[in-house]
Amino acid sequence: MYIVRRAEEKDIPQILKLLIQVDMVHHNGRPDIFKGPATKYNDKQLKELFMREQDPVFVCVDEAGNVLGHAFCVHKQEKDNNVITDIKTLYIDDICVDEEARGKHVGSTLYEAVKKYAQENDYYHITLNVWTCNPVARSFYESLGFVPLKTEMEVIL
Repeated sequence: MYIVRRAEEKDIPQILKLLIQVDMVHHNGRPDIFKGPATKYNDKQLKELFMREQDPVFVCVDEAGNVLGHAFCVHKQEKDNNVITDIKTLYIDDICVDEEARGKHVGSTLYEAVKKYAQENDYYHITLNVWTCNPVARSFYESLGFVPLKTEMEVIL
């Protein structure tokens, strides 16, 4: 049985390990962009993120309290934009399931908790980005019902 809850300071060491796993997936796919092995945040930055009520960080833990996955969420809302409506977006900035826990429904459990939070807080939609070098993640998101919203393109010079 899994429990999804807001991340706490005691989770930081395990979250940092997950952040390295995320980075290495991207580094292996695009070493020209991602340094690897690295973390997106340090201890201090994580503590600060955990305090932001509007930008929840969720963890999925097992019965022993081990962090099996995380989801970093960011509240976004356009206000008084000339073109974009004033919708509230919950953006999943980072989601990861520990390599050892993949295929055990940790990711879908995390996502359902994020979705419930978004519904309870009147968000219009949930968005995220997925790198083309990570087809496994894209397939997972599609299985949850995600569809492309826009495409970012590049030319390497």
